[in-house]
Amino acid sequence: EAAREIDWIEPARKVFDATAGVYGRWFTGARVNTCYNALDRHVAGGRADQVALIHDSPLTNSITKLTYAELLAEVKALAAIMQDFGVAKGDRVILYMPMVPEAVVAMLACARIGAVHSVVFGGFAAKELATRIDDAKPKLIFTASCGIEPGRIVQYKPLLDEAIQLAGSKPSTCIVLQRPQQACGLVAGRDHDWATLRKNAMAAKKSADCVPVLATDPLYILYTSGTTGIPKGVVRDNGGHLVALKWSMFNLYGVRPGEVWWCGSDIGWVVGHSYIVYGPLIHGATTIMYEGKPVGTPDAGAFWRVIAEHQAVALFTAPTAFRAIRKEDPEGKFIRKYDLSKFRTLFLAGERADPPTVEWAEQQLKVPVIDHWWQTETGWCIAGNPVGLGTLPVKHGSPTVPMPGYQVDVVDEAAKPVSANTMGSIVIKLPMPPACLPTLWNQEERFKEAYLTEFPGYYKTSDAGYKDEDGYVWVMGRTDDIINVAGH
Repeated sequence: EAAREIDWIEPARKVFDATAGVYGRWFTGARVNTCYNALDRHVAGGRADQVALIHDSPLTNSITKLTYAELLAEVKALAAIMQDFGVAKGDRVILYMPMVPEAVVAMLACARIGAVHSVVFGGFAAKELATRIDDAKPKLIFTASCGIEPGRIVQYKPLLDEAIQLAGSKPSTCIVLQRPQQACGLVAGRDHDWATLRKNAMAAKKSADCVPVLATDPLYILYTSGTTGIPKGVVRDNGGHLVALKWSMFNLYGVRPGEVWWCGSDIGWVVGHSYIVYGPLIHGATTIMYEGKPVGTPDAGAFWRVIAEHQAVALFTAPTAFRAIRKEDPEGKFIRKYDLSKFRTLFLAGERADPPTVEWAEQQLKVPVIDHWWQTETGWCIAGNPVGLGTLPVKHGSPTVPMPGYQVDVVDEAAKPVSANTMGSIVIKLPMPPACLPTLWNQEERFKEAYLTEFPGYYKTSDAGYKDEDGYVWVMGRTDDIINVAGH
């Protein structure tokens, strides 16, 4: 039923095929295009003049808005440019980009022609970027001359040049967005100026059509922070991802098509993929992309300005952001400077939402504050509080209950479920629901070893915790060692 919300080129022969892949595959045999579902169908269906993307950048003091029709035109042109450089279905493309509208255009352009994008967090170290280049072997890399942080400019191009030098796999083409804050040199024969390519493509009326792909074909690879050796490239398929993200926008987040939604993440993280780019656009909502910080751009009222100015109905951000705001503005004086009458819900995820922060947000904002828990690997929420289906009572410190599609168990070392309020390993019964990773990029054995071997019949989340007598999930900590990436 959830899959009926997606426009398929050919419907699935099987909704779930237990014999395919490592633990089964969703919507086998179906053909679809993710970009079509995010843009074309809305333009055809009456949303052409609705704003699709609001780019709000206090760091450059600019606001850019693109309607669905305008965004589609940009994506068609960039997709055609990629085809001119020989990029075809199944080829990989790395994005090493700041939080700019062009990054969204590039992701959707890849999806349009069936290329597999891999976004690497902008400003990531050259050595780490090189390992990702070697694993994904991209034909093309999109980058920008720089990223902008409060008080400093991060030059991306020297990092990219060094990464390509270090990498064994050499991309044939780099398309470089020159930002006015800091231009960069181009390598002859390899590097091309984004604005020039765009201008020429638009003048020549170049346009690429949607390329049909299988539901089980990869949409993107997103690398998790592996502590050692080869990075783990989480694979996201097209069909299951479309179905789960579309379903989640209303059923979990309570957002309707046409409403303004803000996810305050970065496109380098899974949250940015799912809920800055794909989820809201597949749903026909307006999405905000914010190039700024919770504090210091210019003050602790930054988030409230964005919500008030663009009339966002919901915000999804990390608890860290709220701890920063609370520290700067404990009395919530900035909150009362803005008209937040359209604002309905605050969602938190990324790390555990500590009860004092949640309580502070509830008291200050007078709206439901909803913690939810998921992973890069799953692509969307494992345990949450479904606003669209009907909000459940909040228990501070718990992300509430497993979402439809997930059977979450807490087990002992022998993979046997433990009783309520007993600590153990949190696991997900196989098969995983749509949008969860079907495998790791070119590392099927490692996928089995890392996630499926320790608890047979289950996916290992590497989180420890318990379920209480009401079935609420409590995530208390990691069972493996983890690292911080860029302060996140």
